[in-house]
Amino acid sequence: MSTPLEDYALLSDLRTGPLVSRDGSIDWLCLPRFDSPAVFSAIVGDPDDGRWKLSAVDGEVTARRYLPHTFVVETTWRTPTGTVVVTDFLPPSNDRADLVRHVRCTDGTVEIEHDLRLRFDYARATPWVRVVDGEAPTLLSIAGPEGLRVHGPLLDGSEEDDGAIAGARAPRLTGRFTLEAGQTLDWDLTWFPSHEDAPGPIDAEAALAQAVGFWEDWSSQLTVHTDYDPMVLRSLLVLRALTHGQTGGIVAAPTASLPEYLGGGRNWDYRFVWLRDAALTIEVAIAHGLTEGAKLWRDWLLRAVAGDAHDVKIMYGVAGERELPEHELDHLSGYEDSRPVRIGNGAADQYQADVVGEVMIALAQLRDAGVAEDEYSWCLQKSLLEYCEANFDRKDHGIWEMRGDLHHFTHGRAMMWGAFNEGIRAVEEHGLEGDADRWRELRDRLAAEIDEHGFDAELNTFTQTYDNTEVDASLLQLPHTGYLTYDDPRMLGTVERIEKDLADEHGLLHRYRTDSGIDGLEGDEHPFLICNFWLVEQYANSGRLDDARALMDRLVGYASELGLLSEEYDAGADRLIGNYPQAFSHLGLIRAADAIAAARKD
Repeated sequence: MSTPLEDYALLSDLRTGPLVSRDGSIDWLCLPRFDSPAVFSAIVGDPDDGRWKLSAVDGEVTARRYLPHTFVVETTWRTPTGTVVVTDFLPPSNDRADLVRHVRCTDGTVEIEHDLRLRFDYARATPWVRVVDGEAPTLLSIAGPEGLRVHGPLLDGSEEDDGAIAGARAPRLTGRFTLEAGQTLDWDLTWFPSHEDAPGPIDAEAALAQAVGFWEDWSSQLTVHTDYDPMVLRSLLVLRALTHGQTGGIVAAPTASLPEYLGGGRNWDYRFVWLRDAALTIEVAIAHGLTEGAKLWRDWLLRAVAGDAHDVKIMYGVAGERELPEHELDHLSGYEDSRPVRIGNGAADQYQADVVGEVMIALAQLRDAGVAEDEYSWCLQKSLLEYCEANFDRKDHGIWEMRGDLHHFTHGRAMMWGAFNEGIRAVEEHGLEGDADRWRELRDRLAAEIDEHGFDAELNTFTQTYDNTEVDASLLQLPHTGYLTYDDPRMLGTVERIEKDLADEHGLLHRYRTDSGIDGLEGDEHPFLICNFWLVEQYANSGRLDDARALMDRLVGYASELGLLSEEYDAGADRLIGNYPQAFSHLGLIRAADAIAAARKD
């Protein structure tokens, strides 16, 4: 059985996001970027697909935490002879990539052990390893264009290699080291291009202080006043941790192919930047005192779309790359035997009608917050509205990236309404130049169309598409566009139908009914957490505050002991499911907490 997702902690240096399990095994690590090939792929395979386990011999974990307001993980082990604290972190840096494991014995005597299995390119390449002499001997690993250097007390080759590592293909590196109270040991795994000289060792104590200071400085900017402040703060930190510090792109998750249903094939690579996620991040950043930070996310959006505003992608690479070809890694067994394991994402070539609306709404909120448009940013937004007009009658794949037939999804049409509406507001309320009369004409045509084809008057509900009577959790976002209010009778009817048709036996919402066949995919999936946070938001904004609180309390209880959420939740098995941690889920949590706080004040 694979390690439960809730047992993993996320580390971050604003370039990549490894996962380390409660028992000290780093099972996922991509270097040097979130979307780089993995060095450790055990989470979607087995230990021999790459991992680094550091644990106390005969020990058990008695405590685990993030140092306050950071992504520095501190794990306390107790053994029959003593206690040791392991601190794992990535020092934020623009010019090198390091993973540091700092070990400190606090009581008695403790023996720690390593099991390091380096596997480059998603375990398709096992490197050659040799000892390099310098100020202290270190291990140098090379495989094609990539290199890793392990600084610290030397590890040995596996027994299968008779302990030989000099110039050898070493599938496993091990070592045992004894510490007494007050003693420390450090290991630093450093990535570098193999054609360049390997970086030297870092000062672990200084790097730790730097990492803690970096996260504390950033979190000190936040403004949080809700009934769920610890989870909101951690969620805001997750959004920052998933942001590439140099480009400003925020990945949907740091992982690939963690399944939406155990044993199933709905396994996707989320290490890319969705325009939708980036837009929603701008909105929550503004709401929590990060207007300057929101400008950085805005700048990423503008750069990514620039030059191709008439061929907008729904997602891009971390630096704005447009080609994200999807491949299957047949040699990996998958998390809980869920295959195929995919890298890249073919959905990048889909047309989704809602994304421009998401972007325009977010940029409008930034404008309303007092951030002035420059000529470049507003011209690009006008180009996005031209894109909407050019694709006005085009059917799409919907917000959930369905791989079946194309439809007019009601949510997407309402988001397009929102795009034109924000263009009109920019002209009328902010004095910007634009064809507000034309945008008003298109907006009004969409409103009439949605009323006629996207609403079933007999059932008193909006529908998933114009050509069916199903409901979809994305309809909970209709008030967010400004198209109607949360307490509009049509919205209340839609909520009632969603509660009836999309809730499972535990009361959690699915995105839509997968048995309808609309998505063109085999298999099932579990309830999506963001859909349930949307329902909390809807309850809070329509006078159902007690229902909002009750559901919110359940949802925050699903988070890991470190406050992390995945994409989905299996209430029957009481476990997190899907790519992890998931920006979308944490965005939903923040907005839901804000909605409850606002309703409480009213």
